[in-house]
Amino acid sequence: MNLHSLRIFTTVASIRSVTEAARVLSISQPAVTIQIRNLEKETGLKLIKAEGRGIKLTKEGQFLFKHAERLFDMEKDIEYKLRQLENGKQENLRIASTYLPANFLLPLWLAKLKKDSPLVKVELYSGNSNEVIEQLLHYKADIAFVVNEDWNQSDLNLHHLVDIDFWFIVPIGHKYDGKEILLSDLVQEPFLLREEGSSTREILFSLCRVHGVTPPRVGLQFHGLNESIRSVIAGYGVMLAPSLAIQEHLNRKEVGRVKVKGVDIKRPVYLCSRKEDKELSPNIKNFLDLVKKYY
Repeated sequence: MNLHSLRIFTTVASIRSVTEAARVLSISQPAVTIQIRNLEKETGLKLIKAEGRGIKLTKEGQFLFKHAERLFDMEKDIEYKLRQLENGKQENLRIASTYLPANFLLPLWLAKLKKDSPLVKVELYSGNSNEVIEQLLHYKADIAFVVNEDWNQSDLNLHHLVDIDFWFIVPIGHKYDGKEILLSDLVQEPFLLREEGSSTREILFSLCRVHGVTPPRVGLQFHGLNESIRSVIAGYGVMLAPSLAIQEHLNRKEVGRVKVKGVDIKRPVYLCSRKEDKELSPNIKNFLDLVKKYY
């Protein structure tokens, strides 16, 4: 496949405009069009079609764009690491993690790593599950830590680390504080939900499907676990949260816990790497060995 044509196609696909892509690439619009047509001829597939003043990707075009993006992200990653080697620097360790590992597990591991290898530069990105996996697959991170269960990620190697309990919490003095009730009763209350893509949100909705219960109405939605917990402490809403994040609040009696009949939620923490990375860097190997000592 002609990589020059593929690079031009990727620019057009990301901008959704042949005219704007030509301006960004500093070439003529006809030259862009010719390269797209050559790529379509080479692949035997229709990749784009006109839509208003811009373009729209076909199903085949979307597939090619997704994988071409990763290819060129890999190229940037190689260039980045070669510059480090050229300058005589140790390779950085770039980690992507969902909120729970980033706040309650990684601090201990990274403190140990820095004591053992003080010259290693560590970059930590935190986001929801979808964002973290995208960081890993697009070479913005070397490894990732996520809390999830139902994976359909053929591109990843998964190493199970530990299972974490998830509990329902309510404001102190709530009518269900300290009680054991049915899930169908609990979902009648206003809930605090995380944003779409959050593993905690998916756990709750999956639980409702399994038990044949209508999902709760959204009282408030937050892009962050801590903000949600603070709202419960302030006196509003029910939420599902990981035990690691709320144990101290329960001990200080800032929130109450509700037990739900027939429900015991545990979710695994996975360490993820790209399946194509056959040989991991020494920094990553050392860190993985350190983490595995805890489990």
